[in-house]
Amino acid sequence: MNLQEQIQVLIDHAPRDGKTPNVIRAIAPALTAIASQLGRSQYYLLQAAAGNWIVTTLSHRIQPNVEKIVVYAFGSPEDALTSSIAVEEHVEAIALPSTHILFQMVAIPNLDSVVFFEAGDRVNGTEVSRQNLNQLIEQCLQQYKSAIVPPDLA
Repeated sequence: MNLQEQIQVLIDHAPRDGKTPNVIRAIAPALTAIASQLGRSQYYLLQAAAGNWIVTTLSHRIQPNVEKIVVYAFGSPEDALTSSIAVEEHVEAIALPSTHILFQMVAIPNLDSVVFFEAGDRVNGTEVSRQNLNQLIEQCLQQYKSAIVPPDLA
């Protein structure tokens, strides 16, 4: 599924509240800009039996009190299931489109980053931080708001 099809699935499954589909359309350029820099259109995440993604808390090497919470996205289900974080008994590797992972990233409280690994490589990942994603989304939302509200409205 290409990136535009992924965005369309997000729109099609959005609540029909009169706002959400339009907001997804507005932030689509941010999601596709980041997703287009990744090597795959779909990645595998580890999911617990309860349905939540497996997150990892990383500590800074020099400042151990500085932590960040990440989700790892793997290029193959085998890479995910044989990773060092697949320690729980009832874990499964679920396939998700890259734009959907980014979209969900915004909704997960305290998640700092997603690290995307290509198939066969569990060492050199591409980190996408919530901060960078939020900045791009904010720019898209500002453009969206300025397009629907005339600047000379007084």
